[in-house]
Amino acid sequence: MTDEKEFSLIDKIDSPADLRKLRVDQLPEVCAELRRFVVDQLSVNPGHLASSLGAMEIAVACHYVFNTPEDRLVWDVGHQAYGHKILTGRRDRFPENRKLGGLCPFPTPLESEYDTFTCGHASNSISAALGMAMAAKLQHKHRHVVAIIGDGAMSGGLAYEGLNNVSSKPNDLLIILNDNDMSIDRAVGGMEQYLLNLDTNETYNRLRFKAGRWLHSRGMLSDERRKGIIRLNNALKSAISHQQNIFEGMNIRYFGPFDGNDVVDLVRILRQLMDMRGPKLLHLHTVKGKGYKPAEQSATIWHAPGKFDPKTGERITDDNGEQPPKYQTVFGETLLELAKQNPKIVGVTPAMPTGSSMCIMMKAMPDRTFDVGIAEGHAVTFSAGMAKDGLMPFCNIYSSFAQRAYDNIIHDAAILNLPVVLCLDRAGLVGEDGATHHGAFDMAALRPIPNLTIASPMDEHELRRLMYTAQLPGKGTFVIRYPRGRGVLVDWRCPLEEIKVGTGRCLSRLALKADGGKILSRREQLTADADGAQGADNQPKTTAVITIGPIGNDVEEVMKEMAADDAVTVGHDAVVQHYDLRFLKPLDEKILRYVGETASAVVTVEDGIKEGGMGSAVLEWLDDHGYKPDVIRLGLPDKFVEQGSVAQLRQLCGIDNENIKQTILNTLDR
Repeated sequence: MTDEKEFSLIDKIDSPADLRKLRVDQLPEVCAELRRFVVDQLSVNPGHLASSLGAMEIAVACHYVFNTPEDRLVWDVGHQAYGHKILTGRRDRFPENRKLGGLCPFPTPLESEYDTFTCGHASNSISAALGMAMAAKLQHKHRHVVAIIGDGAMSGGLAYEGLNNVSSKPNDLLIILNDNDMSIDRAVGGMEQYLLNLDTNETYNRLRFKAGRWLHSRGMLSDERRKGIIRLNNALKSAISHQQNIFEGMNIRYFGPFDGNDVVDLVRILRQLMDMRGPKLLHLHTVKGKGYKPAEQSATIWHAPGKFDPKTGERITDDNGEQPPKYQTVFGETLLELAKQNPKIVGVTPAMPTGSSMCIMMKAMPDRTFDVGIAEGHAVTFSAGMAKDGLMPFCNIYSSFAQRAYDNIIHDAAILNLPVVLCLDRAGLVGEDGATHHGAFDMAALRPIPNLTIASPMDEHELRRLMYTAQLPGKGTFVIRYPRGRGVLVDWRCPLEEIKVGTGRCLSRLALKADGGKILSRREQLTADADGAQGADNQPKTTAVITIGPIGNDVEEVMKEMAADDAVTVGHDAVVQHYDLRFLKPLDEKILRYVGETASAVVTVEDGIKEGGMGSAVLEWLDDHGYKPDVIRLGLPDKFVEQGSVAQLRQLCGIDNENIKQTILNTLDR
């Protein structure tokens, strides 16, 4: 652990007001202490490291110059905001960051008045900040508003929509562009290359600023005249430098690029810009991972490195021998395997090649993989365009980020039933990243859309087989959702075989006798028909447990526990049957019809929002077909679930093994 004496300055900062009491020449040491503090804390309590290290000077300078919280700082993606959190009264609580009941993983107004807006997803800061600037203007409040956006987020379509509106409305918004040539993986696309090459002379900017203030003080620079001068100035500068500045082309004053890791100079620049009229953009070059050598050298790995030794930089893993792979690894390896067999397959990801493991195919087949930047809607429509003309795109998007592409899924893929395979990674509860990142809504949101096939694999074998099935001719727009983290099978490779669309399977049957006897039959022991519905006529009172996706493995554990638990007794013969539905759309109607005819109670379990999800689909089908068993739906509640470990959150949401078991037992007592 770091010696507490090394925090002599930040230990006295309980709010930005305390920061402003310091001399400017003390600010570099404040930044150094913040870096040491963050490295020390994140080495034992993992979080987003490299982005925050690179943005320390921005956080310090902004809180030093602006009168926060009255002035508004709007962060774009909270990856870069740990320094901001520590400076705004949360230093002592920072060890609770990302933990259940602790600090939220990203800034949120629900936690602090200094957090002006929700910022778990990228590219929304300019739009939100402009809204705040307009609100201040209409309410006659003198308030500075600053949007702090990363270069990766600048590739998002919403950022351009915001810039377009900024350029057309009278406002004094300041946009700070934190340019580190990275998002999570290295930033890609035309905007990133443009920013890399963009250069404007600092002396020229300073002279222009002074001239502008002189003219304005003498009444010679009205708003309309100022706009005309800016347009003329931009045209002359472009002609002389042979370089067009996209921001100034939109009548947004551009300053930079400057060294964003020089806090003293940054304070000087912000003081010059803070009362300048009109919209302006300050372009800062920063180093992702700044101040911690391992993170500077490998920014992608150190974006969120897990636990590590802060002195040596050695990452600490929980490798206890051979383990099942992560679902994303199975996806990446299987995609490459399929692509070798099917020349039509291409891969698309919005800035997540490493996070989704599409980097595996990207390395082997760079011409057939596309990282489109933080642009989920474009990723889907781009995929649909390729599908329209004969290719088979596998478009991998994190479930919570796919929410931003909802219209594109409907209007550009599903409406033509194009062969796009949407692979929704991080579906369900993701853990410590919290409410903005849980993949809670995909099943409920996508279920009403015509033409979609929606599936979720229970394990790695099922994922491979669903991916194989999805790329077969005639399958149309195909959605596969799977969770973050490891699967359940060490021996995960299996033959690639088709799964008939719309078919589930009966996984186990537990017969409970009134005299205490129990018989647990597994899938391989059951006599099942071709579509998975199983059982004999005239069987005793039955509870059907229906799951979709990997949570079915937990129900199988519950079935084993119930079979081995001598305390589980019933006053009458009873049967519990567990079905893996596999497909949310189309539903396996043969299984549901059998359940409707034989079950007195149905328990549905899903790792997704309960309202409108798989349980709702089952309930609707049973009711539409005249079946009236008692239906108990277990899933995520109708609220935004906080951060915490997946185990903690499952218990909080009532989908942990103990609650599943008790719910099943309660149906048998009726």
